[in-house]
Amino acid sequence: MDQVVTQKPHELLAETLSTKMAAVNTLIQTRMASEHAPRIPEVTAHLVNAGGKRLRPMLTLAAAKLCGYAGEDDVKLAATVEFIHTATLLHDDVVDESGQRRGRPTANLLWDNKSSVLVGDYLFSRSFQLMVETGSLQVLDILANASATIAEGEVLQMTAASDLKTDESIYLQVVRGKTAALFSAATQVGGVIAEASDTQVQALYDYGDALGIAFQIADDLLDYQGDAKTTGKNVGDDFRERKLTLPVIKAVAQATDEERAFWTRTIEKGRQEDGDLEQALALMAKYQTLEATRADALVWAAKAKDALNVLPETAIRTMLVDLADYVVARLH
Repeated sequence: MDQVVTQKPHELLAETLSTKMAAVNTLIQTRMASEHAPRIPEVTAHLVNAGGKRLRPMLTLAAAKLCGYAGEDDVKLAATVEFIHTATLLHDDVVDESGQRRGRPTANLLWDNKSSVLVGDYLFSRSFQLMVETGSLQVLDILANASATIAEGEVLQMTAASDLKTDESIYLQVVRGKTAALFSAATQVGGVIAEASDTQVQALYDYGDALGIAFQIADDLLDYQGDAKTTGKNVGDDFRERKLTLPVIKAVAQATDEERAFWTRTIEKGRQEDGDLEQALALMAKYQTLEATRADALVWAAKAKDALNVLPETAIRTMLVDLADYVVARLH
């Protein structure tokens, strides 16, 4: 019994879904193979085997199980979701010129940008093959829309990231695109494949959407107050990369003319000097924007939990509720 108490929700979920997750992993390994281009499995394996939590495919399996699904198509959809996620990571690292992900060198650093982009394209193609195999037009519609929304979110972030006119509504649009779209699609297709009611499918979408937003807000907050060993990022990476995330957006909204000039120089113009990160943190402390950001993350986590109320009261539902709490528990 003690083991259950000390396990993290995603670990408990992984254990409960272990048989299905093993099938997902086998399918991923099979479908990322390429007879003619050995670099494809090399690059893909570097990311796929990097030790991520596989949260998104688990959400698909959990949603299907919660709605009583007993078939095999949930495995194909979970692999689809992981392929879309991996493809976007490959593309993101090129766009962001990243050198590290999850504490390891990125694919674009180990190989090159061309390989990362083309292998990402290959994985997108594989994901569409898998979703077509389920024979569900609704599933195809949901995941195709999610793929378009993710790309849209990334392009919006590229234009809005260093623009001080970016407000909380634009930030939310970016987060919905780059993170929440795949969370909500992952949970929604699980319900669709299980032939759940429209109300339940909508609830699963709402859960994924709110969970994804809470997850990203928490991630952005941890950039300024997290532990580098835990997060795999150095404190202030977003500031150094001139990314306007919620803690900074809240500080800019309340800034004096002098403070706004500081944000213009460091974020918009990218002219950063020694001591600027400390000054940025001091301004966030002045307006208590880290606390306000944490409060926003908690609101979205609560929305995620509320969305599950219309779904069957099972152990899986409890795990999904606990997962929403866990996403923001990192912020204490």
